[in-house]
Amino acid sequence: MKRQRLIQGNEACAHGALYAGCSFYAGYPITPSSEIMEILAQEMPAQGRVFIQMEDEIASISAIIGGAWGGAKVLTATSGPGFSLMQEGIGYASITETPCVIINCQRWGPSTGQPTKAAQGDVMQAIWGTHGDHAVIVLTASNVRDAFEMTVRAFNLAEEYRVPVILLIDEVLAHMRENIAWPEPGELPVVNRRAPESTAGFKPFADEGFLPFGAGSRYHVTGMAHGPEGFVAHGEAAARELRRMIGKIQDRVKELAVFEAAMLDDAEVAIVSYGITSRPARAAADQLRAEGVRAGCLDIKTLWPFPEHLIADIAGRVDRIVMPELNLGQLVREVERAAGGRCEVRALGRIDGSLMTPQQICDAARSGKLQAVGQENSK
Repeated sequence: MKRQRLIQGNEACAHGALYAGCSFYAGYPITPSSEIMEILAQEMPAQGRVFIQMEDEIASISAIIGGAWGGAKVLTATSGPGFSLMQEGIGYASITETPCVIINCQRWGPSTGQPTKAAQGDVMQAIWGTHGDHAVIVLTASNVRDAFEMTVRAFNLAEEYRVPVILLIDEVLAHMRENIAWPEPGELPVVNRRAPESTAGFKPFADEGFLPFGAGSRYHVTGMAHGPEGFVAHGEAAARELRRMIGKIQDRVKELAVFEAAMLDDAEVAIVSYGITSRPARAAADQLRAEGVRAGCLDIKTLWPFPEHLIADIAGRVDRIVMPELNLGQLVREVERAAGGRCEVRALGRIDGSLMTPQQICDAARSGKLQAVGQENSK
């Protein structure tokens, strides 16, 4: 019989990182992500792994980049204000193709905002926050078991594709406890960094694998535009390298897409959601079905690269897509773009620090004029 364990989302992320082989953590405590750091501060030294508390989030992202080039599987965790400070480092990790994982436990913002209230306001920041065209993968989770599995997946993708991978959770999931079946060793796949076939003449940016510093070859790493050898490049040579870095993610959208679909085969209304909002979305779909409305739901777990093929397929078969988010509409723009006018797309945002309710989603899914969440109390 599988072991059951009652844990919270942050605890699941921490143990998911250990399961994936994380060997170096650097971070700075910030609500509501601090439990990840607290757990790893206890567990990692006891297991012979390296944990360090840095002076701030700028130092934290810099430390894990260095740790990755030293050969470690690396992680940092933060919330919105700290994530803002990390953006320059994430850009450096992207152009240097550094495998690293960043968990952002979202809180209501901007600035200090409300540290103990939930939101999904960092989606755009996760996808486009750092400057310039760049490659990242952005994942999310909608339950505690998801938090564990998507943390493992984040490490696997970072190791396989050599990119920063961002896992977005939120305050509610971070502190919510659920009983989960505890994954046994070997149950979930764990990907390790691919070593080059030879260290002789190793080119760090030629898809030859990853060679840590001091492992037998001298090479160059820079945040400047560069070629396969790591030395500065200009013009078409620089453009070709940037296209390769971005292409290795964007060319694999279908392969990278993780999602859960329910009741969409005959749906006239599709509820597209992600993260914690997927829970009331599923309840709303069930309620609408009970009322005779053919509703289905799509829970997107890979936010970037955006799985537009899923939306394009749904948009050609339904009358309406409803997109509930704990923001003022950050991912719905991608949904509208992918739908291409083939059906109505309704954005439903909530920004008062509380969760979306199934009833609010049901109201948005029905025909008639959409009333924004909160307006019903403003009269």
